[in-house]
Amino acid sequence: MSERIAVLGAGPMGLAVAYQLARDGHHPVIFEADDRVGGMTASFDFGGMQIERYYHFHCISDADFLAVLDELGLSSMMRWTETRMGYWFGGQLQAWGNPVALLRFKGLGLLAKFRYGLHAFLCTRRTNWRPLDPVEASGWIRRWVGAEAYEVLWRRLFDYKFYDYADNLSAAWIWSRIRRIGRSRYSLMREKLGYLEGGSATLLHGLHGDILRHGGEVRLGAPVERIVIEDGRVRGVVVGGQRLAFDKVVSTVPLPFVPRLAPDLPEPILARYRALKNIAVVCVIAKLRRPVSDKFWVNTNDPDMDIPGIVEYTNLRPMDAHIVYVPFYMPGEHPRYADPDTVFIDKVKRYLMQVNSALGEADFLDVRANRYRHAQPICEPGFLERLPPRKLPVDGLWVADTSHYYPEDRGISESIGFGRMLAREVVA
Repeated sequence: MSERIAVLGAGPMGLAVAYQLARDGHHPVIFEADDRVGGMTASFDFGGMQIERYYHFHCISDADFLAVLDELGLSSMMRWTETRMGYWFGGQLQAWGNPVALLRFKGLGLLAKFRYGLHAFLCTRRTNWRPLDPVEASGWIRRWVGAEAYEVLWRRLFDYKFYDYADNLSAAWIWSRIRRIGRSRYSLMREKLGYLEGGSATLLHGLHGDILRHGGEVRLGAPVERIVIEDGRVRGVVVGGQRLAFDKVVSTVPLPFVPRLAPDLPEPILARYRALKNIAVVCVIAKLRRPVSDKFWVNTNDPDMDIPGIVEYTNLRPMDAHIVYVPFYMPGEHPRYADPDTVFIDKVKRYLMQVNSALGEADFLDVRANRYRHAQPICEPGFLERLPPRKLPVDGLWVADTSHYYPEDRGISESIGFGRMLAREVVA
């Protein structure tokens, strides 16, 4: 029997939910507060160039993403590129990301290099992550790689992404990041990452169009004000002051919004949502006349730089100008998050000119900053038990965001796979 189902949020997960529901003969209606689909994958006009607000890349292991491309007839738009990593340490840009680069790295002793490499290798071979869920990550890494390698290669990555939470993260979450990058290698020495011709917009437009063709709806600029719950079941949503009836509701918006959207949920459930914490991001995008380096991804360990890394996007996806993303992660309540965009933009110019001394002010064609308050969940030890269930104790209501495919990091492929699974569960 066909059901009328409200889907909150048009990011990759919400689109995937509606895509699967529509293809299965139901009538999903997506409500999105933004004026475009995509969430963190949405693009914007960057001086005549359409580009994502936040950087994205694809790994050869992204099976759910590749499957939906095939279904949409978009597989021919996929491109794979051999990419390079770097590490800015000791005032110089060093090669990184393979065993030879590790051996040649200036700043570590031989034993520290061996322990670091062994840990990374074993992470790619581990399959059972649950024993790592209650383990604190920084201590786990120190025990494996030693104090020297942790200080040089890890500490600032923790500090400049999580600040006060740096010593209270789940080892399972860190493990999943190490494994994903490790599995993007197609040989011991080479890394291969992918991009879509036209960027993420190619996928977003494909999903959007397919939902419409199969009888679904996508309503933009239409934030849901309230999920209507009566007599222990969901009755619909309130949008623009108007109550709309639905058989079921699936929310994919960030979990911190749930207490405001569904205040009629039982208080113990609301308390679990309120206890969740998120990292915010200010992502600066620079358009340059010339490249900064030949690296796609550069980790940074520099006392003068309060960033975990630099992403030179056009070393993955060629474009008309050189595009660099520089993310500033921090808890949303951190005072620095309130700084004006110009503070972050000035820092980025200085940092990039420090990495490449040949760059000057005239090489910066345009620089913008985008912000997202709920960019990433803070996955503390034991996060699996803290996470509210996706199926709530209300008939017809499901609530999930990227936290629900923990320990995997947020990603387009993971959101698609989880969203499609959720859609099937909703109508099972």
